[in-house]
Amino acid sequence: MASTRQVQCLLRKICKGSRSFGVATEVNASSSSSQRIIDKEYEHSAHNYHPLPIVFSQAKGTSVWDPEGNKYLDFLAGYSAVNQGHCHPKILKALQEQAERLTVSSRAFYNDRFPLFAEYVTTMFGYDMVLPMNTGAEGVETAMKLARKWGYEKKRIPNDEAIIVSCCGCFNGRTLGVISMSCDNEATRGFGPLLPGHIKVDFGDAEALERIFKEKGECIAAFFLEPIQGEAGIIIPPDGYLKAVRDLCSKYNILMIADEIQSGLGRTGKMLACEWEEVRPDVVVLGKALGGGVLPVSAVLADKDVMLCIQPGQHGSTFGGNPLASAVAIASLEVIKNENLVERSVQMGEKLMGQLLEIQQQYPDYVKEVRGRGLFIGVEFKRKNLFPASVYELSEKLKERAVLAKPTHETIIRFTPPLCISVDEIQQGSKALADVLEIDVPKLQKEKPREAAPVASSACDRCGRVMYD
Repeated sequence: MASTRQVQCLLRKICKGSRSFGVATEVNASSSSSQRIIDKEYEHSAHNYHPLPIVFSQAKGTSVWDPEGNKYLDFLAGYSAVNQGHCHPKILKALQEQAERLTVSSRAFYNDRFPLFAEYVTTMFGYDMVLPMNTGAEGVETAMKLARKWGYEKKRIPNDEAIIVSCCGCFNGRTLGVISMSCDNEATRGFGPLLPGHIKVDFGDAEALERIFKEKGECIAAFFLEPIQGEAGIIIPPDGYLKAVRDLCSKYNILMIADEIQSGLGRTGKMLACEWEEVRPDVVVLGKALGGGVLPVSAVLADKDVMLCIQPGQHGSTFGGNPLASAVAIASLEVIKNENLVERSVQMGEKLMGQLLEIQQQYPDYVKEVRGRGLFIGVEFKRKNLFPASVYELSEKLKERAVLAKPTHETIIRFTPPLCISVDEIQQGSKALADVLEIDVPKLQKEKPREAAPVASSACDRCGRVMYD
């Protein structure tokens, strides 16, 4: 067998005068330390994330272990990707059994798994048809294309004049098409020009929405919203807002499109967050937990009048609807249903919300608001009172206390654990937060310099609003 040195010499000879190639000396990270793995990622991966300094090496249910064997409680659940819990045995069984039979066929051919998934998911959610994709962002892009196509074919909007209305503070992904709906300066700056045909409106303001519909309704194809805004910090609309949106969309012949990628599949205590007001959107986008934390799976649901506007060759995905993903998605939905995770989200959410509200009462100088539904909860902090400590540092201190949560927009921490979480684990998470506020924050404030004032959030480039103080 040739030595590593001999292989490297051979590669240099082959590639002489062109690009040079090295030989990876280690591909197994299981024996590496956390810091070595973090350093390796920093060196070789794009810096498009700012992770907490924790390395996932193994996970089960609500628990995660790092390479050193330290155990942590997951209070983020992969942004709702693992509602069912990490490495659920039924989902893993479906993955393994299907992987041994057939993984990818592409949609150039039929396969024997996707039709079963299509029937299952459309029956479960009460829609005629599904268009399968992979990631949530792809699902949103698909819904946007579908809305434009419907607008031109069914509503007779003049060519290239279709408008999509979306909400300030929305987050639907980071592709170029999707960020054209975004109010997040970090997501949009440096990536222009953004796609035309987008109008913003305040989330929760049905009167402002109707004014836009009255003014431009003839060219509006769709209103795109998260029924509860996730990345914005678990923002819940006023009671009656979703019903008002449904009525307005019906009145002005505009598609109501709900992004349920984070808020759906049991996260809020309903299978879909729109069910809190018994609203049926024209189009629903699913993702995250649809893959059970095992594979990326997304789906766009609609009735035939909308879905059949897209014909062969007009949209697709090599991996969308692949047999492996279809088998996993069925198992993922069955777990939510059979293990009563929707009901569990309500029960555990009430306990977690109650404990977090008690913490707010204990530390009103730090905690501005606790809000959420089910196990979709955000805790907003008072940035000026925390200063010079930051919410990111609060998350780091939670990590040191074996609880994993992540901040958003510099003032909010989301508490969104897997729906299988226990009462004892909820207590563990709540106690960790209380200890951070009682013990760690005063230490941080004493240790850190206070020369500079806290940095104010910049106004949105699109609408001029300061979304997060």
